[in-house]
Amino acid sequence: MSHGTKRLSTKRKFVADGVFYAELNELLTSELAEEGYAGVEVRTTPHRTELVIRATRTQNVLGENNRRIRELTSVVQKRFDFADGAVELYAERVHNRGLCAQAQAESLKFKLLGGLAVRRACYGVVRFVMEAKAKGCEVIVTGKLRGQRAKAMKFGDGYMIKTGHAGQVYTDSAVRHVLMRQGVIGIRVAIMLPQDPRGVMGPKIPLDDVVTILEPKEELSPSEMLAQQQAAAAAAAYSAPVDAAPEGSEPAAIAPSAMDIESAAPAPIDAAPPAVVEEPAMDEGML
Repeated sequence: MSHGTKRLSTKRKFVADGVFYAELNELLTSELAEEGYAGVEVRTTPHRTELVIRATRTQNVLGENNRRIRELTSVVQKRFDFADGAVELYAERVHNRGLCAQAQAESLKFKLLGGLAVRRACYGVVRFVMEAKAKGCEVIVTGKLRGQRAKAMKFGDGYMIKTGHAGQVYTDSAVRHVLMRQGVIGIRVAIMLPQDPRGVMGPKIPLDDVVTILEPKEELSPSEMLAQQQAAAAAAAYSAPVDAAPEGSEPAAIAPSAMDIESAAPAPIDAAPPAVVEEPAMDEGML
């Protein structure tokens, strides 16, 4: 990346940024391999350039009393011709090591260099990735694995999309070269990330073929709906305002509702038997 007074065209600027990122990534890959290097992010501001190094062991990247990060800053500043204080390096911890393809590729590389069997090492990586709630994982190892004849072995599990926009967004891949005694072995690790609405564990956008079925709303029975409608109509009629009557005339009576009629109706009284009236008996002398 050129930082002189000469102004670059847009095309040359993009090319220069790409070359700067590629060379910086290769430098940090070789320097921070044992610290679980998982990529670098370049943030350009008007005053300075910030380089955020993602790794699994950030304490080893910083070093004792931040000595190692200062050494890396000095190397980057001299190599890419930055002014004093124009570039700063930061270390960021990887949230989930199982969902980082570069960290798993480095882990597999050191397992093979340690003499572990290829099949056992690859199945260990696949199982670790799937336990980290990944949707899928694929590990490809090529080269002279056992004999003099070179071959390729593929280990996979879960769901993997390789084409289209979803393959670019959801798939994280990394390639490493292992310098073994019998020759060079190539490693390729691809991880299908899960969908995360927060954007921490994976992409925010859902896949195109994912259909979410919502629970239906509770429906009322016809009798309940009719009862609600009648109650609402009665309440509206009862609370309707009375028009002002002209002077000298009586206000119009409000038609009682069905609820008022039922409440105003007298309670039924048990019918009492008719009373018997006895007439006084008359003597014969009174006639």
